[in-house]
Amino acid sequence: MKIIRSSSKQLEKIYCRAFSRSKRVEEKVKSIIEDVRMLGDDALIKYTKKFDRVKLSLRQLKVSEIEISGAYQNITPNFVSSLKVVIENINRFYRKTIKKSWRMKDNDGVVLGENYTPLERVGIYIPAGTAPLVSTVYMTVLPAKLAGVKNIVLISPPDKAGFINPHILVVADLLKVDEIYRVGGAQGIAALAYGTKTIPAVDKIVGPGNVYVSEAKRQVFGRVDIDMIAGPTELVIIANRFSDPKFIVADLKAQAEHAGGLAVLVTNSKALAKEVKAQCPDSNGYIILAKNLEEAADIANKIAPEHLEILVKNPQRLVKKIKNAGAIFLGPYSPAAVGDYVAGPSHVLPTAGTARFFSGLSAQDFIKSNHIISYSKKALEKIREPLEKIAGIEGLSKHLDSVKARFI
Repeated sequence: MKIIRSSSKQLEKIYCRAFSRSKRVEEKVKSIIEDVRMLGDDALIKYTKKFDRVKLSLRQLKVSEIEISGAYQNITPNFVSSLKVVIENINRFYRKTIKKSWRMKDNDGVVLGENYTPLERVGIYIPAGTAPLVSTVYMTVLPAKLAGVKNIVLISPPDKAGFINPHILVVADLLKVDEIYRVGGAQGIAALAYGTKTIPAVDKIVGPGNVYVSEAKRQVFGRVDIDMIAGPTELVIIANRFSDPKFIVADLKAQAEHAGGLAVLVTNSKALAKEVKAQCPDSNGYIILAKNLEEAADIANKIAPEHLEILVKNPQRLVKKIKNAGAIFLGPYSPAAVGDYVAGPSHVLPTAGTARFFSGLSAQDFIKSNHIISYSKKALEKIREPLEKIAGIEGLSKHLDSVKARFI
């Protein structure tokens, strides 16, 4: 790891990092989406053969009940019992976040409020390239379920033998995912957005993926909603002389398991910086020397990382200064890995500095609201004068007439 000072111009490179996009990827994805939109299932078969090296029939696109049942014979022992603990953690967290419809009424007969209703159908994308992201299944499906989504469609690319990882299938089955399809990449995203004869179109697509998946999500946004455009994973650690270097090194090495990810230690301790550097000689990333913890917090806010660990003696005090981070882990026994797998909040989090304006995936992301407005004649009469003045300034005479008609 490279040690740099807080005054270094290299920090700007970290602050201003952005999603990598290339014209070649953009054009390739655009062509794939158009193919799927025009040719439907035939395009899915073509691209699955081309990219995944698997030849499927139309009937094989959808994972059968027999295959799902058989997956239970090929999972790690005690996997289901372990999963139940995690599911309860996630459910307990997200039950606290659900908003309820509300109304307010005044004496003139004005009723205002909001109705919250879940999305009808959601598509979940589960990557299976470098690693089958089993945890992403429950981290995406459960918030949608708790929000009340009626129909959940899951897609994941097949392995070389044409199968989806059995653990992915078991989790999806236990969580009562409605439909599972063996298709991935940009073509899978296009299928969820536009629908084919086999795969239904959805209202929203969530889940991480490679650059082609991310670009496809970007291009179909507007046709459907998406959670976010996810980039490489990120970890920033704030530590000082009271922090255990053993924990820091372990967490930085864990982060290094993700190709292309960002790993940063921000500390005001030169001794700690040198010790961590000595134990992570081959790791990519940065050790930033801050003047004090206040400056360390300021640097973290400017980076706006996906994961932020605060390993100082009193993390509760420092966390008050943090504004931008996807998830914040406080204290020596709260490694980012606990958030990745078991804590409760979803590990689908904003990256590339978008934590400045994005939040982690929540049940609320699967709910939309309708504004409710109800006026009595008395209430409309009372508000008529300012309404007519503003509409008059805008020159919309018919808007004025629509109000006047109620008093003729």
